[in-house]
Amino acid sequence: MKRYFQRAIKDLFDNRFLTFITVVTIALAILIASAFALFFVNAGEVLNLWQKGIRMMVYLKKETSEAARLDTKYRLQHIAGIQDAQFISKTEGMHRLKEQMAHHSALLENLKENPLPDAFEVKVSAATRTSDELQFLAERIQALPAVAEVEYGRQWIQRFTSIIHLFSLAGYAVGTLFFIGTILIVANTIRLVLYSRREEIETMRLVGATDRFIEIPFYIEGMVQGGVGTAAGLMILFAGYLTLASQFDTGSGLITVRFFAMVDCLVAVLGGVAVGCLGSWISLKQFMKA
Repeated sequence: MKRYFQRAIKDLFDNRFLTFITVVTIALAILIASAFALFFVNAGEVLNLWQKGIRMMVYLKKETSEAARLDTKYRLQHIAGIQDAQFISKTEGMHRLKEQMAHHSALLENLKENPLPDAFEVKVSAATRTSDELQFLAERIQALPAVAEVEYGRQWIQRFTSIIHLFSLAGYAVGTLFFIGTILIVANTIRLVLYSRREEIETMRLVGATDRFIEIPFYIEGMVQGGVGTAAGLMILFAGYLTLASQFDTGSGLITVRFFAMVDCLVAVLGGVAVGCLGSWISLKQFMKA
């Protein structure tokens, strides 16, 4: 095996220009594909964080009696998908509104009466946060006798979820294209090396060298190119991540930008090695049959 590695390393240095171009191209492909993946990871975490804060405001009808209010709270707490329901009187609601509009409090001072209705602030469970589930839950709440209206930012949720899904589909498409492209890059590089050494390979065959003896160094070359290119792409992305992360106030906990875990990076590099091996296999399969 040591001999195979020595031959592979020698070929890589003898064809250093092709090797350099291949590694750089793979690095750029991995950089773009992993940038999409990193965006999806962080966007997914932002979406999950945002969904954890989803609250439904359940507004009660005017002149709702105390008994009807208690009955409504009881029913809300027993609807699947609702974690908690907190009653907010119209007086408390007005107090919250004045706090939120502290700089425009004069607009509320001349009100003759409190126009806000009594309401329940409903906290949704973790298992009920997709757009369809929230809509179904809102319809169930709306059907309660004392409920006048249910508000939960439906349009924002649908739009944000649609955007994430659209980017996800684009990411899968881009990732697939770059995966195929990387295999072809390695395959073409190995093919060029094979054609440049075809006379040497024919001589080796004539003196009794087996196909395995000829092929293994090329497999090693492809694996080295795939692994080094992937590692280089991830390092460039990490440098960009450090620059971007410094622009966010991570101390507040509102926005947290994170990089791939070390295990994920290792898996990516091993994937690059496998892609390089596959590219070599494609070239060798075609060349050795010729």
